[in-house]
Amino acid sequence: MVPRRPADDPWPGVGDPDELLNATADWLGGYGNLATRRTYAEGLGLPTSPTDLRHWLTTPHERWASAVARYAAVLGTIATRPGGPATGTGRTPPPAARGRLRHLHWFRWCATHDTDPRHATSAHVKAWLQALDQAGAAVATRDRMLATVKALYTHLADTGFAAANPAALDRRRLGLVKPAGNTSATVVLTTGQVRALYAAAARPRPGAGPTDTARATAVVALCTLGLRVSELCGLDRADVHVTRGRRALRVRGKGGKTRVVYLHAAAEHALTEYLRLTERTTLPARRDEAGASTPLLVTRTGNRYRRQAVWQLLRRLASATGDADLAGATHPHALRHFYVTTAVEAGAQLVHVQADVGHTSVDTTEQVYNSAARDPARSAVDLVADALELT
Repeated sequence: MVPRRPADDPWPGVGDPDELLNATADWLGGYGNLATRRTYAEGLGLPTSPTDLRHWLTTPHERWASAVARYAAVLGTIATRPGGPATGTGRTPPPAARGRLRHLHWFRWCATHDTDPRHATSAHVKAWLQALDQAGAAVATRDRMLATVKALYTHLADTGFAAANPAALDRRRLGLVKPAGNTSATVVLTTGQVRALYAAAARPRPGAGPTDTARATAVVALCTLGLRVSELCGLDRADVHVTRGRRALRVRGKGGKTRVVYLHAAAEHALTEYLRLTERTTLPARRDEAGASTPLLVTRTGNRYRRQAVWQLLRRLASATGDADLAGATHPHALRHFYVTTAVEAGAQLVHVQADVGHTSVDTTEQVYNSAARDPARSAVDLVADALELT
């Protein structure tokens, strides 16, 4: 390997950053769903946007540039080196998506604790989980982040890059497995609260133009369809289509499985207005992969909308309603949970709700979700729309 001065190092604490990034790219590439790759990369604390990747290329070493380019290709994005002389200092962790726990994602935590991930031990992982707990990370969040790290190290250990899997820990002893019979910690939103959230999105806000308002309305409306936030952000414009005479979305869920999600009238209206306005803008054409469609939800600069942006938008809108309980409880999964509970209480069959939201099972049943386009009458979407009384 080409030797580096410490000041050049793009990844603090990592003795062989080229190999680690290449090994991580190999692992991510094993997942067929592009949104899944991005979600796991973000969960590890790695950069996923072209801007953050650009910041990671402020070192002159070609081996590193090649590794970053390969990693970017796996994520379906690009990494271009900034002009001018290299300015990397090696004093900061890898750039990554913003968020309250940003500094505590695994690779960033390792970087700030001068720990080489290749030589991390179970003691390091336990210290990391404790830091997450002290920062207020929910049990489900810690469990999900540990699962991501464990999956990565399973690959690293299998390929000989790591000696063992330090994240192969007993989740029950760590308090990450809830006792049987416990209810979910997710707060169930009322129809009145969701209507208020929708109204706040559709109401012009200071500094927000018509496209911003249309985007916010579309995000809330699409969230009322029971989508996972990763599924929402992974949607392309080509995923909007008509099947069986009904406007619908082609949603790529967990495990690379694709399902059809029908739009209720309010969601179709909000999405149509947003697409009408964004078609008239001069946003650059952003593509994830060769031949891939333009992202459905984009930022003002034309980049794909990220899960953190969805979370932050919903929190701002919830605060704007003046409902303190709503402001403290609103997040993307709460709206997905709302879809399920509202549909079931309205009389929808569990198997139909299961297909709508992409669950692999309902309670203890062995039903699998229906991957084929279903008759609209078999979807619970209109029951939810009727309960919301959206226009």
